[in-house]
Amino acid sequence: MVAADPAPDAFEAALAALRRKERATAGLAAWLEKRGFGAGEVEAAIARLTEVGELDDERFARRYAEDKRELRGWGATRIREALRSRGIAGTMVEAALEADSHGAQVARASDLLARRGQSLAEESDRARAFGFLARRGYDSEIAYEAIRRAGRGAATGRG
Repeated sequence: MVAADPAPDAFEAALAALRRKERATAGLAAWLEKRGFGAGEVEAAIARLTEVGELDDERFARRYAEDKRELRGWGATRIREALRSRGIAGTMVEAALEADSHGAQVARASDLLARRGQSLAEESDRARAFGFLARRGYDSEIAYEAIRRAGRGAATGRG
């Protein structure tokens, strides 16, 4: 009779999890603990993964921010909240966000509005657009500027 493979240790389990999905340190630690690994095993696995470069919160924050900006159209506020909820340190969060210029945020928010195809002619339309952008995580200055830009584009036929 062939003996079954022993259960993977915390390092192997964590490495396999990272191969499937990039995670932040806090999220990976919680994932390991949920699977019954003890605090010492989790700490050792995290340290080893960090040492070999498989676990990097700064890289995670940067990629997460890029993905949410480009794929979901999120603004800085929403990205900041999401990264903090994943246990990313404030300095790393801000570093990940600083790559997104004011102009790029306005352009992205304006494009979101244009793709929605919603009229911006009436004050109530602009208020709905503002609410939409606020829920996406854009601050008021960027939202107002994007609404003005999208409104001008619609008026000139450039949408």
